[in-house]
Amino acid sequence: METDSVNDAIAKPATDRTRVRRIAENARYDRATLHAIVDAAYLCHVAFADDAGTHCIPTACWREQDHLYIHGSNGGRLIKLLQKGTQACVTITHLDGLVLARSAFNHSMNYRSAVVYGSFEAVHDKRGAMAAFMEHIAVGRQAEIRAGNAKEFAATTVMRIALNEAACKVRSGPPVDDEADLQHPVWAGVLPLVAGRAPPIPDARCSEAPPGYVKQWV
Repeated sequence: METDSVNDAIAKPATDRTRVRRIAENARYDRATLHAIVDAAYLCHVAFADDAGTHCIPTACWREQDHLYIHGSNGGRLIKLLQKGTQACVTITHLDGLVLARSAFNHSMNYRSAVVYGSFEAVHDKRGAMAAFMEHIAVGRQAEIRAGNAKEFAATTVMRIALNEAACKVRSGPPVDDEADLQHPVWAGVLPLVAGRAPPIPDARCSEAPPGYVKQWV
């Protein structure tokens, strides 16, 4: 059986349009990196084109095995277009820091990003998929909430896109300055950006004690 390190070493672009050309050394094509970037996200952006032009819609997302899932109203433009098999491009980006170099044009950012190409397909097991979504939001939440009723599920479409045609790009570390700029008298380094968790804010009409996943949120 191949190890993750071997898989990472042999990972290559799935197609020509997933090949990273600009700063190719930051490209990642392995499943582990892709899954980690998707799993760390609650939102993705879905880009597509129709007769009215090109659009990019933010929407909630989650992953099950090798698919990225989204959901929406049956009547929404995004869902209607995707149900027709329209080609889409899904992006996720996590910004980890601002990289301040000694030269203006050597400034950069530390980030983790993923781009997925392909077409979406409808998910028939909507209840199972939405339960997985709820567990992505908060593990254990699905068992406590009111389950969706028939009317709510009838008005909702769940769709998924395979993660087969995807590429990631990752940058970390300090600025990369030209040798001639190293003596320039200016501060250089990284201004880290960290997604933080603030204390939970209970609804004013809620008298229930917070469950463990709420207590452990911060």
